[in-house]
Amino acid sequence: MNRRKFLKNSIYASAGIASSLCITGCDYEKSTTITILHTNDVHSHITPFDNNHSEYPDQGGFSRRSALIEKVRKNNPNTLLFDAGDVFQGTPYFNLFEGELEFKLMSMLKYDAMTIGNHDFDNGISGLKKQIYHANFDFICSNYDFSNTILEGKTFKYKIYKKSNVKIGVFGLGIKLAGLVSKNLFKETKYLDPIEIAQEMTNQLKQNEKCDLVICLSHLGHRYKDENKICDHTIAKNTQDIDLIIGGHTHTFMQNPEVVMNKIGKEVLINQVGCFGLYLGKVDFEFYNNKLKSKFFSNLSIF
Repeated sequence: MNRRKFLKNSIYASAGIASSLCITGCDYEKSTTITILHTNDVHSHITPFDNNHSEYPDQGGFSRRSALIEKVRKNNPNTLLFDAGDVFQGTPYFNLFEGELEFKLMSMLKYDAMTIGNHDFDNGISGLKKQIYHANFDFICSNYDFSNTILEGKTFKYKIYKKSNVKIGVFGLGIKLAGLVSKNLFKETKYLDPIEIAQEMTNQLKQNEKCDLVICLSHLGHRYKDENKICDHTIAKNTQDIDLIIGGHTHTFMQNPEVVMNKIGKEVLINQVGCFGLYLGKVDFEFYNNKLKSKFFSNLSIF
């Protein structure tokens, strides 16, 4: 090969190598999967149902839930665990321990946060405050104003969690307490409009805090025949930038999350796993270079 031809081939070869490097380098996307686990309306069910129970024989229980959670975390360290309220009331465990056992067990399972349900006020805000000291996780309530009550400063309007390179913003919505809870139990707690608060929180988390994923912990209920009653569907359809609503209150068993279009035509997932700790909700969000690309879900039975 003469010198001119050698140099010509070398130049083409070098250009090919450079092009190949650009393709592999420029198109490279780092994948991160965020796993969201969740429960709702556990209602003080600590142990599994009896073997002879008519509906849920030998189902549920904190111990089995713990094993399932640890298995998921082992497969993916980028896992968060939430509860959508009504941890209290439903078995003699609550009558005896007044919520202390529930919060201690949730702490052992390493819950990241919960929002507050109406039954969590069953021993009043003083009873709830007393048990909060046993909880090693966050209480997120965006539309309950606890100013001038003993719960002031005990909850967060929102929290941001970071897993790998992904920022996850979480806020919480509670149901209207008047009519469900005696005034003497929730005292001066103010209920704020959930739709207004939801959009305020999502603006804060998405626009100001630059979160990659926005989650709402809701104890509003899945859906009602009365269209004027605010529910998870109402929140999803009338706001933007929420990626996932984790629901509670209506004890709705959902095999898979429901997809609802928000006010700008983008998908919102709504998921709820019934009650009594029988199921563990599981939703995976896959990110490439911090951009959400895909979603997977597989709610898990606890047997």
